[in-house]
Amino acid sequence: MIRFPTRVVAGPNASQGAFMSVLACSEVCRLKRRSVATILQVSVLALVTAVSLCKPASAATTEEIKARGYLSVATEDDYTPFEFVSDGVSTGYDNDLLALVRKKIGVEVKQQVMPWAGILPGVTTGKYDMALTAVLVTDERKKTFDFVSPTCESITYFATKKGSPLKSGDDLVGKIVGAETGSAMLTDLKAYDEELKKKHGGAGIKQIIEYQSYPEAYQDLGVGRVDAVANTQISLNSLVKTRPDDFVVGQPIGKPVYIAWAVKKGNADVLKMVNDILLDLRKDGQMYALQQKWLGASYKDMPQSVN
Repeated sequence: MIRFPTRVVAGPNASQGAFMSVLACSEVCRLKRRSVATILQVSVLALVTAVSLCKPASAATTEEIKARGYLSVATEDDYTPFEFVSDGVSTGYDNDLLALVRKKIGVEVKQQVMPWAGILPGVTTGKYDMALTAVLVTDERKKTFDFVSPTCESITYFATKKGSPLKSGDDLVGKIVGAETGSAMLTDLKAYDEELKKKHGGAGIKQIIEYQSYPEAYQDLGVGRVDAVANTQISLNSLVKTRPDDFVVGQPIGKPVYIAWAVKKGNADVLKMVNDILLDLRKDGQMYALQQKWLGASYKDMPQSVN
């Protein structure tokens, strides 16, 4: 299927739409990248999940895990920089973090690498003990899952062309700013625009342009059609890393949200088993070193629990 580039101009009276989390937006992007073959695979997984929902599922206890000798986890196959396959090997931030967990957990960790769509359903049905992937913590998901201590923080920032005079959020007043349509970053941008208007006597962002995808937004930023683009700090750090002569990251314009591995609601045993290790990895600095390596920043102010 060919997707034609689309831009939608959002003025002061544009609908705010439903709030989507940072990773919820990313999950949409994940689907866009998949081939027809992968989509068929996801359809099969969804069918299997639908059938399995008819069966009762229970979370494995620590004793059961020790008795069988392994913890079962599911990890996504294509979500850079968190987890992806390179030269046939699973790599990325979560996989490096898993390697450290394996040294301390005391049982084998059996990892299934698979498309995103089958991961959370696999945890709810008891097929996997944990979703060891970048899952955004939301109130809705807390109804079905418990989350280990967060592995990452995500905040919406803006980026500009290198050499731009725009340095702070206040500098966005009277400027044209882009974001991906339907994303949490667009929601944050619109909310920040309202803050600017209150602060500057009604003067806010001149125009918000919604893009079908971020590559289109970056292209327009590069040629000067927009003055700035709003996205997650992690994504913008990655952009600047690959194009350091073209772009720079500005300041935050959103509030922190957290990313964590998920277990079935009520599975306190697995939660404690993994939490103890992750908190140790924070204390000795190994988690923060991996964040810097893969995400371009370290998040030392994350809460210990998000449940």
